[in-house]
Amino acid sequence: MQDWKDKYTSYLHKQQASSPQPASGSQLTGNLKTDIQELLARLGENGDLVVRDFQLFGTHQAAMIFFSSLVNTEQVREHVLKPLMARPSEHPGMPDQAAGMTHYIWSTVVQVTQGTTTADLSRLPPAAVKGDLILLIDGVPEALHLDMRQIEMRGVEQPQTEQVIRGPREGYVEKLENNLSLLRYRLQSTDFRIEISPLGTRTQSRVALCYIDSLADSALVAEAMRRISMIHTDGILDAGYIEQFIEDQPLSPFPQVQSTERPDKTVAALLEGRVAILVDGSPFALIVPALFNQFFQTMDDYTERFIMGSLIRIIRLIALACSLFFPALYVSVISFNPELLPTDFAVAISGGRAGVPFPAVVEVLIMEVSMEVLREATIRLPQMIGGALSIVGVLVIGQAAVGAGLASPITVVIVALTTIGSFATPAYNAAIALRMLRFPLIILSGMFGLYGGMIGTILILNHLLFLESFGVPYMSPFIPGKWRDLKDTLVRAPLWWMRRRPSFLHTQDSDRLPRSVPSRAIDQILRQGDEKNE
Repeated sequence: MQDWKDKYTSYLHKQQASSPQPASGSQLTGNLKTDIQELLARLGENGDLVVRDFQLFGTHQAAMIFFSSLVNTEQVREHVLKPLMARPSEHPGMPDQAAGMTHYIWSTVVQVTQGTTTADLSRLPPAAVKGDLILLIDGVPEALHLDMRQIEMRGVEQPQTEQVIRGPREGYVEKLENNLSLLRYRLQSTDFRIEISPLGTRTQSRVALCYIDSLADSALVAEAMRRISMIHTDGILDAGYIEQFIEDQPLSPFPQVQSTERPDKTVAALLEGRVAILVDGSPFALIVPALFNQFFQTMDDYTERFIMGSLIRIIRLIALACSLFFPALYVSVISFNPELLPTDFAVAISGGRAGVPFPAVVEVLIMEVSMEVLREATIRLPQMIGGALSIVGVLVIGQAAVGAGLASPITVVIVALTTIGSFATPAYNAAIALRMLRFPLIILSGMFGLYGGMIGTILILNHLLFLESFGVPYMSPFIPGKWRDLKDTLVRAPLWWMRRRPSFLHTQDSDRLPRSVPSRAIDQILRQGDEKNE
């Protein structure tokens, strides 16, 4: 084996070559040596590329070409190489001529579930880099490539970004087949459709489009396919790449595509008539269309009883409003309208701010920026160190800032409540959008008081009303409002009351529950009437 110095010298010689050798025709010639040389020239020199010559059934020269980093060598030895090197007496039906050898091997010898034959040489390199084993036989102008791909992946674990109190503990992994099996496990329907196609000129990442054929609007499925087909890039490394290409308004801070690590959340979206997009190598699924209220809902809202789910959702929305508007309201009242506060409270605040040299808006901005830096540092550090840093930052730095006169105690309390409120937002990308918009609201409130805060709020609401996600208004079902769709917004109605799917998705079947079956409330009324009649 060459050392790195020899490899470096060889690489320089190749780079300094005057002109590359022209590629031969795209069809296999049937000459084993020529076909191997042409295939290796197209694949290039790779340390994990294996060329295994052997005697096929003791009568024909053959060779296997594969990447050892993508193929399970034990399965190759047991299910491919060992049967192909058997004696001719073990295969009485073996053809005498080499012409029908590939068909005989595929139908009788190898124990592989997926494979195909081809005479086109240009199709073999892409198959090899995807994990296929290429089988070439001397005298046969046709190759057999077998799907032997096996990549080591981490096991199915609990999602780190979407933990629940009550519900499944399974999350997506990086392997597409495992993720699709998790969906199939929960959605055992013949109407469940999965469209898989490669994307990315260099990575050739497999992208899966999932939907329920009898539920999803055909226009929505066609639009999702059209947007994915319009992506022309050299690499797709994560589902986030596709999200940035298919969203309606890339300059908006609000996410218009929902991402999730949970298979149960994906299945729930599919049952509503939405479309899911998964990428091989990414533990996240994309759900479209995505609306504003989706980013503040969790699976706990549905696995718990509706009273508890509604209460938790209301608390979450209150925390959302506090994280966005609380600092701006504090700055505007302190700087322009202190008469709105009770006298005792205003005196206490003014006493706490007596030694602070900055105006309220600068003080709040300094504390907010410091908190954002601390939050980012906590996320990027290892988990064991991150927890300790967050405690040190909150206790030590906050107390030191108050003691040094850089901030007042009430400002520290306001910023702390704002940060805690932002943690209550389930979706990380939606929480970032609120954190971004908090700063312009603080600046407007520091410049114009309550009037500036109101102007900023109106601009945010107008922007939300302007947004769409795959043709669906972003603020649906609030605007336009429809009673049946409002049952799952600010509060979560009982499951037996939400009989129909959201109307804005234009599903082919709008009924969740059969109309002939009475709801729980109607059933109780009928029972009470029967008891009175008796």
